[in-house]
Amino acid sequence: MPLVANSDLPSFERLRAAGGTVIPRQRAEHQDIRELHIGLLNMMPDKALEATERQFFRLVGESNQIAQFYMHPFSFPELTRGPAGRTHIERYYKSFDEIRREGLDALIVSGAAPGPELSAAPFFRPLIQVIEWAWENVTSTLCSCLATHAVLEFRHGQKRRPLGEKRWGVYSHRVAQRQHPLMVGVNTRFDVPHSRFNEISSDQFAAAGLPVLVDSVEAGVHLAVSADGFRMVFFQGHPEYDEISLMKEYKREIGRFIRRELDVYPPFPENVFTPLHRAILLEYRGRVEEAVRRAGPAPEFPEHLLTPDLDNTWHDSAEAVINNWIGAVYQLTHVDRRRPFRDGVDPADPLGLKRATSSPA
Repeated sequence: MPLVANSDLPSFERLRAAGGTVIPRQRAEHQDIRELHIGLLNMMPDKALEATERQFFRLVGESNQIAQFYMHPFSFPELTRGPAGRTHIERYYKSFDEIRREGLDALIVSGAAPGPELSAAPFFRPLIQVIEWAWENVTSTLCSCLATHAVLEFRHGQKRRPLGEKRWGVYSHRVAQRQHPLMVGVNTRFDVPHSRFNEISSDQFAAAGLPVLVDSVEAGVHLAVSADGFRMVFFQGHPEYDEISLMKEYKREIGRFIRRELDVYPPFPENVFTPLHRAILLEYRGRVEEAVRRAGPAPEFPEHLLTPDLDNTWHDSAEAVINNWIGAVYQLTHVDRRRPFRDGVDPADPLGLKRATSSPA
């Protein structure tokens, strides 16, 4: 069902131009269709701010539940922003006070810029406040990547562990708990992009009492849930990514090498580029390294030669998971957004998983 353009946020028009179903608020208000109000706590740096909006908005808008989706982005004033980022947030985003006052049916929390110590990050304490509020007032909260690491640290005492080198690429994953409602209709094996320097291991999720639903031999845990099965959903991967996202990230890393912020030329993200892509990029690397040696201008990144043949092998599965998540939120959420669960729903077991396993055969 459609996203509702409930503000002048440019992402709505860009999604509409790309073929997404986005309707004006005036039209939505004349339709007798239930609304779902979903927050996006966007902690990404300025360069990724709008792309993150579009990626998560698109996943929500493509779910096929009978509802109209109102998206409510917000961020933290504690995060360092440039002029463009500050202007965008001031113009189009809400404050957390507004979010609390109006209420949400569901919440998505993005990742953030990586740093050496999570507890010292500017978003850490404000995020604790948001998560504690959401636990009591929102039907389900979905945390992405660094947000997952932060929540595992302050709620469960599980600190992320350095990987030694960046794990980035597209990796095969397998569904570990096929009967969980979030996995209904999802392929038992599917790809997920990852991009991170740290991880929470499967042993750490188990120690915290958090069931792992999807993991990978190469990339580790992708998807886990809170002990009740639903009130918190944890991603370590990035199923919201576009097919060009890791290429763009590789381009940014090369830019850091050119500016001497990196001593070593960045390796390829795994399972992203074709053999032809790699040949093109190896030739480009030689020209970049020569330009750096000569302190001359760097050659232009050959994006136009790569983009047409990049594949997206994860979007359908990502859409299926988000569809199941939104569907469960729809079924469980009280019409009054200030009351998170419908009458009769047990907050300690919202999906009835414990009741189902304890029922006599």
